[in-house]
Amino acid sequence: MDASHRLSVAPMMDWTDRHCRFFHRLLAPHALLYTEMLTTGALLHGDLHRLLDFDPSEHPVALQLGGSEPQDLARAARIGVDWGYDEINLNCGCPSERVQKGAFGACLMREPALVADCLKAMQDAVSVPVTVKHRIGVDDQNDYSFVRDFVGQLYSVGCRVFIVHARGAILKGLSPKENREIPPLKWSVIRQLKHDFPDAVLVANGGLDSQPKALSLLEPDSDGPAVDGVMLGRAAYHDPWLLRQLDAWLFPAGPRSGARPERREDCLEALEAYLGRQVSPLRSAKSMTRHWHGLLHGQPGARAWRRAMCQGQSPLSAVRQDPRAAA
Repeated sequence: MDASHRLSVAPMMDWTDRHCRFFHRLLAPHALLYTEMLTTGALLHGDLHRLLDFDPSEHPVALQLGGSEPQDLARAARIGVDWGYDEINLNCGCPSERVQKGAFGACLMREPALVADCLKAMQDAVSVPVTVKHRIGVDDQNDYSFVRDFVGQLYSVGCRVFIVHARGAILKGLSPKENREIPPLKWSVIRQLKHDFPDAVLVANGGLDSQPKALSLLEPDSDGPAVDGVMLGRAAYHDPWLLRQLDAWLFPAGPRSGARPERREDCLEALEAYLGRQVSPLRSAKSMTRHWHGLLHGQPGARAWRRAMCQGQSPLSAVRQDPRAAA
C-alpha cells in the first residue's frame, strides 16, 4: 500500500504555518504535512516568499488552496509546484462565512461539476498529486448518496485521494468551532466510501484525539473496510507527542525512523537552532515559539513551558529555568 497518506496533519488556519510544520516534522518524520489554506487571490497577488517559503526538512509537504475558478486554481497550483510543494489540495470543507462569501470551501460540495473542473484544470497544470479535502454533507444534504455522488464525480476526472472530515457542515447558524464539535462524527461513511471506491485513497479526519481512535480506523470493522490513512487536526497541535506516537506505531522501521525523538527533550536543540536561524527584525521569536507550547502537554513543568513559549523564550533557556520540563 502507498503509505504517503497513512499519517498526516490537517491544514489549520493560523496554526500550521512553516514554524509549526518544522516542529511537527521533528516529531513525525514520516507524516505528510499541510499548509494553512491559501486563497488563489493571495497567491496570485501577494508576497510569495512570505506565503510559501518553507524549510527543506518539511518534505513531504502539501499546499492547500482555496478557490473556485479553475484557471486561477491552475495558476496557483503551478506556483506551488514551482516553489517545491509535493501535493496540491483543494479545500471543500471549510464552513466559515468568510470562505462562503468567496464561494469556496464546504459550499463547493453543492457544485461537484465545478469542483471536477477545478481539479481537472489543476491536474493539467501540474505533475504532482491533486487531492481534495471535504465533509460528508452540507446542511440538510447529509444522506450518503450526496457525498458518494460528490466523490464519484471527482473520481471520474482522475482524483484519487479524498481526505474526509467525518462530519457534515452547517453553513448557517454554526461557527467554524461549532462545526468541529456539534455535527456528529460518522466514521461509517468513510468506510462505505472506501468500499464503493476501493482504488481511491480515503483518509479519515475529525475528532482523532487518541492513538486507539486513530488506529481503529486503519482496521476493518462491521461498518466496512479500513481507511487508508488518518489525519490529525487540533490534537496534533495541543498534544503533539501523540503525532510522534502514531509515527512510531505506523512506521516502526521506516526510512526516517532514526530521526524520531525518543524523549521530548530531544527536540530542544533542533528547535533552538531553528529559532536562531529564523528570528529577524521582521520575524519575532513569539511568532515561532507559540506553536511549540504543546511539547510538554501533560508533563511536569508544562505550564511554565507554555508560558515561556508564548513569551518567545528560547527552548533551552526555558528548560533550564524549570528543570521539571526536561524530566
